Amino acid sequence: MTKESGRVISNREVKDSAFTAYFGEPENASRLYAALGDEEVTPDDITYVTLEGVLFVARKNDLAFTVKNRVLVISEHQSTINENMPLRDLLYLGRTLEKLLDERTLYKRRQFRIPTPEFYVFYNGNETCPPEKILRLSDAFLDKTEHPMVELEVKVININLPAGHKLLKECRPMYEYSWFIQRIKEYLGAGWVRDEAIKRAVRDCKVEGVLTEFIRNHGSEVVNMLYTQWNYDDAVEVEREEAYEDGREAGMALGKLIGIAEGRAEGERQVICTFLERLGEIPRDIRQRIDSEEDSRILKKWYIMASAVKDFDTFRENMNGI
Repeated sequence: MTKESGRVISNREVKDSAFTAYFGEPENASRLYAALGDEEVTPDDITYVTLEGVLFVARKNDLAFTVKNRVLVISEHQSTINENMPLRDLLYLGRTLEKLLDERTLYKRRQFRIPTPEFYVFYNGNETCPPEKILRLSDAFLDKTEHPMVELEVKVININLPAGHKLLKECRPMYEYSWFIQRIKEYLGAGWVRDEAIKRAVRDCKVEGVLTEFIRNHGSEVVNMLYTQWNYDDAVEVEREEAYEDGREAGMALGKLIGIAEGRAEGERQVICTFLERLGEIPRDIRQRIDSEEDSRILKKWYIMASAVKDFDTFRENMNGI
C-alpha cells in the first residue's frame, strides 16, 4: 500500500465541487428540500439561481435555488466552521434578489412578493460540531439589542455520518454523498495518499451501489473535482498555519529591533505575501503597496482576502476598494 509521505498541492483554484455538481441535479435538490422543508417537491419545482463570481473574497456561493417560486434556498458546503456565514449570506441574498427582480419593481407602490429565503450550511469537516446549530447575524453586531432591526439565521447541519443528523435518514442523496466522503476520510486515516483514497472510495461506491447515476454520468470528472476540492481545502489550512508561523517569527525578530508594533506589521505583511505566493510571483505594484502599508487594520483586511483570492487582478481590485 502506498503511504502518504508528503503534501503536493497542485491546483488551488476551485472551479466546481462534487457537492455542487451532485445537488446541481434537480432530482437530488428536490429530494434534499423535501427532507429539509417536509413537503412534496419534484424536480420541476426547482429553479437554480446560484451566483457566479460573487464579490466576496472572489468566491461564489455554492448552491442556490427556488422551490415552486415560493422559497429561496441559499446553501454552502463547508469543511471548516465559518462564523461569518450570516454576513456572507446577507450579501448573497442581496445579489441573488437583484437577479430575480426587475429594478423597476422596487419603485412600484404595490407590494411585490419575493420567495421566502432560507439559509443552510452543510458541514462535513473534522472539527467538533453538533448535529445542528444556528448562526445569527446579530451575534456580530457591536451594539446588542433585544430586537435587532436586521436578523439573518443560518442553519448549520453536520452531515458527517457519525453525527447522525436526521437529514441523513430522510434524504437518500445526502446520505450517499456523506457516505462517499466518509469512505475517503477512512482511507486517508488508514494512510493512503489522497488521490488513491478518492479512487478507492469511487470504486467502493460502484460496488455498494452508492452515487451510481452521478458517477456513471460524470465519470472521471467526479475524481477530478474531488482532487481540486481536497487540494484547495488542504492548501488553505496548511498555508494559514505556515504563514502564521512565518509571520509570527518574522514579526518577533523584527520586533526586538524596531519595536513590537512594527514587528507585528512586518509579520502581517509576511503572512499576506506567503498566501499570495501560491498564485505565482507577486506583481511589483502589489508587493510595493504591501511593503509600504503601515495601517494594521488594512493589513488585516488584506490578510483575509489573500487567504482565498484566486488571482492577482482580483486582489488588486479589492485592495483599491478598501
